[in-house]
Amino acid sequence: MPVFLLAPDSFKGTLSAKEVCGIFARALSARFPGAVIRAIPMADGGEGMTESCLTLLGGRQVTRTVTGPQGVPVKAVYGILPDKTAVIEMAAAAGLPLVRGKNDIFRTTTRGVGELLLDAAARGASSVILGLGGSATNDCGLGMADVLGFTFTNRMGHAVPPLALHLGDIAAIRPPERSFPLKVRAACDVSNPLCGPNGAVAVFAPQKGAAPEDASALERGALSFSRVLNVFCERDVTAAPGAGAAGGLGAAAAAFLGAELLPGAELLLDAADFDGLLANADAVFTGEGRMDGQTKLGKVPYTVGMRCKAAGVPCYALCGSLGAGAEALSACGITAMYAASSEITDPETLRRRAASDLAALARRVADTLSF
Repeated sequence: MPVFLLAPDSFKGTLSAKEVCGIFARALSARFPGAVIRAIPMADGGEGMTESCLTLLGGRQVTRTVTGPQGVPVKAVYGILPDKTAVIEMAAAAGLPLVRGKNDIFRTTTRGVGELLLDAAARGASSVILGLGGSATNDCGLGMADVLGFTFTNRMGHAVPPLALHLGDIAAIRPPERSFPLKVRAACDVSNPLCGPNGAVAVFAPQKGAAPEDASALERGALSFSRVLNVFCERDVTAAPGAGAAGGLGAAAAAFLGAELLPGAELLLDAADFDGLLANADAVFTGEGRMDGQTKLGKVPYTVGMRCKAAGVPCYALCGSLGAGAEALSACGITAMYAASSEITDPETLRRRAASDLAALARRVADTLSF
């Protein structure tokens, strides 16, 4: 009987990675009765990171009310694994789905992320995996840092509000008396630096509602702040891969938490012993809501595909839609790509049809395979 590994990301806003695994498994079981199927629900640091870690490793959920991206309280969930590692998605406190109405990217905040970090430390966590992805923010982690006790001042020595609107006013950073007590690994969903044509603003700010003139102002502020941040750290943290993740929270995690920036998908695959499982696999199935040129920046299908390429195992990617640049993934270990729909539909229609459309696609793909 064939052995299949299922390693998809969530389909953002519609299906969790666990639900996607279930859809794939049912289609493959119908086509190949008795097949061995191992589900590894994935995440790259964004939506689903906590659920994926708890599914793979066990543990418990914690719910905490924190400051949301627009300053309104929200209920955020994070996980504590059996070894007391806390798994926190920044998106749980500052994610784009939490924004109500128009997103004022100059004023959205990561304060809630800092509140979750302090809550985890207070509950006796031994370390933290901080998922960076799916953000509504571009404050370079100012809100998080403010909660942790960092102070930002202008050239006159006056305190600067911790908002993206004031990034360009910051001339100095004063640390708290006590540093954050836990080791932090930041799971980045992309490898972009903080600034420049491939940086947090240029690539991702438009997706968060920033108009072209807003993006220009944000980039100027981020570039000014990056100089101050690098002086504070006595090293260049803003050019590191992942520094631009979650609106610059990657750079902030490195600077203010001493975090190690890691590709989130790689971290989860290692935790699941994916390479060991590949040794006996006949095929792998991955996917995400939309595959395009950004998938190659460190998203789940790219990371899974590269591991399959190294192992010589076929990898099939099923997604909601394919966009510009997706064709480049054929050189990254993806054997074939399939889209559930080529139509552009409204969000409500996507949510309603996501499961049935993906199930129909999975059945069609399974029917073409021979093992």
